[in-house]
Amino acid sequence: MTTAQAIQLLDQFRDGRVDRDAVLRAFQNAPLADLGFAQVDVHRALRKNFPEVIYGAGKTPAQVVAIAGRILAGDSRVLITRIGPEHVRALRRRFRQAIHHEAARCVTLERGGSRPPRRPGRIAVLCAGTSDLPVAEEAAVTAEFMGNQVDRIYDVGVAGLHRLLRRLEEIQCARVVIAVAGMEGALPSVVAGLVSVPVIAVPTDIGYGTSFGGVTALLAMLNSCSSGLTVVNINNGFGAAYAASQINALAAGELGGAEDPARAPARRSRRKP
Repeated sequence: MTTAQAIQLLDQFRDGRVDRDAVLRAFQNAPLADLGFAQVDVHRALRKNFPEVIYGAGKTPAQVVAIAGRILAGDSRVLITRIGPEHVRALRRRFRQAIHHEAARCVTLERGGSRPPRRPGRIAVLCAGTSDLPVAEEAAVTAEFMGNQVDRIYDVGVAGLHRLLRRLEEIQCARVVIAVAGMEGALPSVVAGLVSVPVIAVPTDIGYGTSFGGVTALLAMLNSCSSGLTVVNINNGFGAAYAASQINALAAGELGGAEDPARAPARRSRRKP
């Protein structure tokens, strides 16, 4: 069940189009679907405003298809990350609407006309070098699929700082910035010193020997002296995009923490004097 479905059901009850028992049955449905090999969280969208995302690595094609089918039975959108060619073939056989985002290593599924309207704020996704593109594209595709407008600004690493400065005005207009970098991981610190919005740093495993598979970039970002910089795990473009999307949704008044004027009187009335 999604938030929109819950609101629609409550509105129907208020208007007398469904009875109390129908509402109770809907909310008493188990929040989990037991597939044996997976416990699918079918109420994730109700709590998080986005359905459960499938991490494809380590799962068989049959498992991914089964989980995707169960999520799609209750929600209109499914995102599958870190998939291989065999997953893509299986998903395309089962779902005609499957879209393969090759560079991002993702597949998206949408039922007809289900895409939400784009939020007004923009998310800028930067990467230092072309080798970082798979992680940057995972972030960009995830952010777009979650309803955000995305600006891709690629190959703007600090080895050629003029490339970054040429796009600075565009970056400064974003509501959230995701900065992806390997090697010494300098790009996010530089960007965070130039913009007033949150910057989410994503270290990648790109680099020579002492990059230690991304650990050097990770530690550099964690030790940044730039304010307003948050760091996610190595190669975690998805996690960065999810966090950026929540920030953008909060600013748009979509999440519970936002001071929605329509909800404020009700909240104040519940507070104890």
